[in-house]
Amino acid sequence: MPERRTALFARELGRYGVDIAGLSETRLPGTGQLIESGGGYTFFWSGRSNEERREAGVGFAIKNHLVGKLDIIPEGVNDRLMTINAYAPTMTNPEETKDKFYEDLEPILSSVPQIDKLLLLGDFNARVGKDRQAWSGIIGHHGIWKCNSDGLLLLRTCATYGLTLTNTMFRLPTRNKTSWRHPRSKH
Repeated sequence: MPERRTALFARELGRYGVDIAGLSETRLPGTGQLIESGGGYTFFWSGRSNEERREAGVGFAIKNHLVGKLDIIPEGVNDRLMTINAYAPTMTNPEETKDKFYEDLEPILSSVPQIDKLLLLGDFNARVGKDRQAWSGIIGHHGIWKCNSDGLLLLRTCATYGLTLTNTMFRLPTRNKTSWRHPRSKH
């Protein structure tokens, strides 16, 4: 039931003082919007239908007082894309699924006027590496390891739309730079 999950999320987001958050793997059915007045957040989500297996799902949470300042209300495109947030397929998905994700993302990015600032939240399930010379202006000083094939898709998209990967801009301990580790290699 969305109300129970959103109440828990609202409490945690409030505890950390987060005003806006992109959510991945929400697994909520269909598209929707829910106001958690007690928690102070409005949630938007996009997922698969009730009849389909819900493996992904993408969402967005914003403080209630900020919702009125949005020029547009976030819209769900599919279970991996909203107009503000993205959740890319993982390495185990077929190449066609990954290509389709970036094909679906392109019209969303293209629709933003060039004079506007474009911020895209998301989990891109990619490793972009640390080759700052090849990707100047896109990668900061604090990337890790080598780029993988999913990272290359993300880097090309960033280059096309003038985006910067902000998580490579901050100096963090290596353990905080990634959110997943391979079970065998520990990379």
